[in-house]
Amino acid sequence: MACRTVCQVIQRRLASTAAAVRPPAAEVHSQRNAVFSREQARQRALYPRVEKIEVAMQGPGLDGTLLVMNRGMSTPLSCARHLTEYHVSTSALALVDGELWPLHQPLTHSCSLSLLTFKDADPSLVNQAYWRSCAALLGQVLETAFKDDFVVELLSTPEVPVTSGAFCCDVVLDAQLDSWTPSEESLRSLTRRAQQLIHQDLAWEPLEVAPPVALEVFSHSRCKQEEVEQKAAQSPKGTVMLHRCGDHVLLSGGPLVARTGLCSQYEVTALHSLGQGPWGLHRRAQGLSLPLQLQAHHTVWRKLRQRAEKPVEVPRADEATPPSPADSAPPPAAQ
Repeated sequence: MACRTVCQVIQRRLASTAAAVRPPAAEVHSQRNAVFSREQARQRALYPRVEKIEVAMQGPGLDGTLLVMNRGMSTPLSCARHLTEYHVSTSALALVDGELWPLHQPLTHSCSLSLLTFKDADPSLVNQAYWRSCAALLGQVLETAFKDDFVVELLSTPEVPVTSGAFCCDVVLDAQLDSWTPSEESLRSLTRRAQQLIHQDLAWEPLEVAPPVALEVFSHSRCKQEEVEQKAAQSPKGTVMLHRCGDHVLLSGGPLVARTGLCSQYEVTALHSLGQGPWGLHRRAQGLSLPLQLQAHHTVWRKLRQRAEKPVEVPRADEATPPSPADSAPPPAAQ
């Protein structure tokens, strides 16, 4: 126990030292974007010639539809654009040969393709990706909500089921803010920032990369570098998944939905203290959201919000069990 305490103290001092020499947030974002764009361009250059692939569409009214697309260039969203505006506006995620696939991720071989929406008979996969995306949006808001002289460190995002009542984003704020408790107005300000990103309808661009690339992306964050190493060790392919939304680059524990505009009702509900951790005072930001295709009456929303204010307990990895499809659907819209 004493050894662990000493290690935590040393780690916090190293984190404080890193914060003291960390470049301004704008410079950090610029560097992360530059590395992301460079790697994205390198991967696209792996397909110098236009090669055709066949995509067999699956789903209501689509069985038997065969699209001829470009290998390494066309995405599930490209396929949706060959169908109808309805498929473009409602699709959130895809299944490629049965594998979850982000809408903006290029297709690399002939395959079967299903477009997933929030109103599918079993929306559990889309719902979990949506919850994960809402947490990513919250992290983006937190990282840019404070003045440049305050360092914000995003921790590994807890993977919580929709049935938990709130999505979560763990964070360490600058030590100068350790005594700060957010007011209702502060939470409303964070909500407004999130809604601005939603109205911009920004794409979540996926990019699967080797660990050295991700380590370079997060070269100014030892916390994120440790997370990269952990995720790479857990990945069967030894890679990690990055996403970019606007100028914000993040690590993701799974696929995200196509764009911020798929979010509708969205509210930041709480910021709870988790106590001292390896990187400082750990906090858990929480929020509540429903997608564009599912709306709740204001009385229903108020009850959901009250639940989302309560601290979410995240089970340890050995305790976590995946939610059943019936449990993972968000509350239905009030009639």
